[in-house]
Amino acid sequence: EAVFFAVRYAMMRKCVVALLVGSAAAFSPAGVPSLRLAGRAAVSVAPSSSARRLATEGARGLRLTAVGARADHAPTGMADWADLGKSSWGSIDADMMYVNEFKEGATEWGKGELRPFGPLAVSPKAGVLNYGQGVFEGMKAQRTEDGRIVVFRPDRNAERTRYGCERLCMPPVPKETFLKAVEDVVLANAKWVPPFGQGSLYLRPLIIGTGPILGLNTAPSFTFLVYVSPVGSYFKGSQMTPISLRIEDQFSRAAPGGSGGIKAVGNYAGSLLPQSKAKKAGFDNVIYLDAAEKKYLEEVGTSNIFIVKGNRIYTPGLLGSGNSEDTILEGVTRSSVIQVAKDAGYTVEETRVPLAMLWDADEAFTVGTAVVVSPIGRVAHGEKTKKWEFEGGAGPATSKIYNTLTGIQKGSVPDPYGWTVYLD
Repeated sequence: EAVFFAVRYAMMRKCVVALLVGSAAAFSPAGVPSLRLAGRAAVSVAPSSSARRLATEGARGLRLTAVGARADHAPTGMADWADLGKSSWGSIDADMMYVNEFKEGATEWGKGELRPFGPLAVSPKAGVLNYGQGVFEGMKAQRTEDGRIVVFRPDRNAERTRYGCERLCMPPVPKETFLKAVEDVVLANAKWVPPFGQGSLYLRPLIIGTGPILGLNTAPSFTFLVYVSPVGSYFKGSQMTPISLRIEDQFSRAAPGGSGGIKAVGNYAGSLLPQSKAKKAGFDNVIYLDAAEKKYLEEVGTSNIFIVKGNRIYTPGLLGSGNSEDTILEGVTRSSVIQVAKDAGYTVEETRVPLAMLWDADEAFTVGTAVVVSPIGRVAHGEKTKKWEFEGGAGPATSKIYNTLTGIQKGSVPDPYGWTVYLD
């Protein structure tokens, strides 16, 4: 059996190298991903020898294995993973969570530890409870076809928490600490990572002011935690089931000078009322317009929006890095979709997108960690309605981008960008 797998590996590697030699020049000459997570003992951002070898061959992010995942990481959390879609999204609790503290008077975060998932003991005076001092993230761990566990661009989530913490006067979590926490909590809950193609393990990192503070000020101490939940499709139906959205022209999500460019906990409670009204009217969510003129598209309640016209794709622009003028989030999936679309031959424009442009679009879709890429099937604004109908639910641009991005995320197609991180 060992001989069989060794021969199989050699043949597979030879084929892939031959396939990639002709396109190696298209990859970054730096050749080495900025991030690698390997093993459980410690986090190292230095690339392994195998990573350097694959990078030289122009196969950044692509790994070949002969035997697949470790036995102790098998997806045994549910007896029948087909039942995952029957549960409310995010309602299933996994076993372990990661917790770290920045104690009062400290100058740095602690070591952090894994604990059984459960309640946190915090004072009623906690800064996050009284003044919303907190940021959060959304990430996913998934399985490849051979059963290994991967995460997608966790360095970008670490960076987004950094500038989010700075905006809300909290001590940023060091990148290495953030990445180690992600690795540890995923592997501790490996049995809850669904089999390939049957869902994902959603990660929710939180950085919150848990120290008591009654007067309006920054909390004296903070907690960084990561918990997880196995999930299926965010919206009802399959991932490519078209969603229905209503233009929201009464409520605004954010305004220039506010906190719309960071993932602050307080940004989202205000969206519950318009979202609830839309769902009662038969819609999945809303599309927010700019606060000043109500003429330009901004965000969907849970994701960024893209519209397609011919060979051009448009999405609302931003300055990034938590700039105070930004009113939309610098989504990790958003930036990935932009890159994938450009490399697929589309011209992508990050700009102000007039609402009027939506009515003439060939396709429209939303993107985000939870929703991934979701085709829009219907948009309504007052008495005006626009519908898109395609065989299979999504138009050609949406389908192409979805298949490429999810293929990279699950390790089923080569990753020329170094986005996919293998944890086992």
